[in-house]
Amino acid sequence: MNRHHWWRDAVIYQVYVRSFLDSTGDGIGDLAGVRAGLPYLKKLGVDGIWLSPFYPSPQHDHGYDVADYRDVDPVFGDLAEFDLLVTAARRLGIKVLLDIVPNHCSNEHPWFREALAAAPGSPERARFHFADGRGPDGTEPPNNWHAMFGGPAWTRVTEPDGRPGQWYLHMFTPEQPDWNWRDPEVAAEFERTLRFWLDRGVDGFRIDVAAGLFKHPELPDSPDPEADARTRDSVNPLAWNQPEVHDVWRHWRAVCEEYTARDGRERLLVGEVSVPTAREHARYVRPDELHQAFFFDLLGAQWDADAFRKVISEAMEDIAGTGSTVTWVLNNHDQVRTVTRYGEPADGSGIGAARARAAALLMLALPGAAYIYQGEELGLPEVVDLPDDVLTDPIFRRTGSRARIRDGCRVPLPWSGQASPFGFTSGAESAKPWLPQPEYFAEYATHRALADTRSSWHLYRDGLQLRAALHQLGEGTLRWLDTQPGVLAFTRGDDLVCAVNFGTAPVPAPVAGTPLLASGPCPPGVLPGSTAAWWIDGS
Repeated sequence: MNRHHWWRDAVIYQVYVRSFLDSTGDGIGDLAGVRAGLPYLKKLGVDGIWLSPFYPSPQHDHGYDVADYRDVDPVFGDLAEFDLLVTAARRLGIKVLLDIVPNHCSNEHPWFREALAAAPGSPERARFHFADGRGPDGTEPPNNWHAMFGGPAWTRVTEPDGRPGQWYLHMFTPEQPDWNWRDPEVAAEFERTLRFWLDRGVDGFRIDVAAGLFKHPELPDSPDPEADARTRDSVNPLAWNQPEVHDVWRHWRAVCEEYTARDGRERLLVGEVSVPTAREHARYVRPDELHQAFFFDLLGAQWDADAFRKVISEAMEDIAGTGSTVTWVLNNHDQVRTVTRYGEPADGSGIGAARARAAALLMLALPGAAYIYQGEELGLPEVVDLPDDVLTDPIFRRTGSRARIRDGCRVPLPWSGQASPFGFTSGAESAKPWLPQPEYFAEYATHRALADTRSSWHLYRDGLQLRAALHQLGEGTLRWLDTQPGVLAFTRGDDLVCAVNFGTAPVPAPVAGTPLLASGPCPPGVLPGSTAAWWIDGS
């Protein structure tokens, strides 16, 4: 029997918990709010949700600095509320994935506090990357690595006797010390964490910084420190993509398959993998490693037909060739939203919104899995004018630059009403949302989106329904069609055609007749500019 693996063509909705829905009126979203929003997600038609970190944390990086991997931060609820959420999701047929952060923890994690209190060379320090400094009296960092959120990747500690001492490695912020995965205690501790949540019924994990974990054992200088000084998307080959990381994913895959063997429910591992090429990416999704890994090249592609075709073709050749399926993504909590990213500043035409709708329909037509970031289905733009005094992104704090900050895509969702908090918070004396919502969010509130059949919400809902009905959209291959410049078109299965006009002028449609679904007005025989459409080709 050819068993269907649910994750291969699943559509997963990313819930950024603190910005989804607030049930307590404190201005911060929580797990009870997620549970209240499940019927909305069921109506949209997604297969599962991925929850951003909700673990106890000092919130220096909004939960990606984890102080306790096996509990719930009181700001988000408690374990009892988490159990209610999992039960409610299962009742609705919605899978639940957790965000796990194995590359680093909080500097308030008990093990890191033990390391600070212990002596150099101790077992407690071996769980992290502690090293002696260079130069006179060890006053210089052990190497020239830079943190991805700006500044050096090393911080010097004060030893228990009060003297300046060793340095510890943090590839993001000083509040996020990196684990040393060459210490077997670290691997054992994370296996206990996996089993804790699997025993509570989760369906899998999204793995933060999945290409990280292992650093070059000698911690040498980077040969190109200027390149490594870039933040966010720089990839230091000495700190990422080390070969030993694949053994971790083989072990985690075996743990998941152990649980699947017990009850028949497949558990999913999907990795945040930032590597230079699709071929390197493919190594992470070999049959005994991660089930999926986010393919970020599509997210990073310019709005251009040739650019999109190139990254799609490479993914289909290298990643799908492993036996896995490509995991497509256009938005997430770290990136500028597509509506703004695809727009042309000050042109006033709304072209960014049209392109974002077209890209969404293209993504849903591609073979493999797709991940939707909350608010993407509403057509939310990036909030680009947040005042400096409300910004919380550590990138801004460490660099002083707004160039790559992530707050703008994390502004709490609008649900209803004409003014902030737009139904995001509850109670007559609701606190202000943790990030301010602009007045124009009223135009994007979910109650309006559901009532307007022309909204982005309905485009996503209709696309998901058709995707489910046309099973050929889930897996398999695609075949490119010959088109004029600026147009991308391909077939799926025997007769479904998807086409996207990346230009601004209308062109002849590749199929006669009215499309099944289009991202904008699409008369028979014509494909307008900045528009995608699906047809059944009966010829």
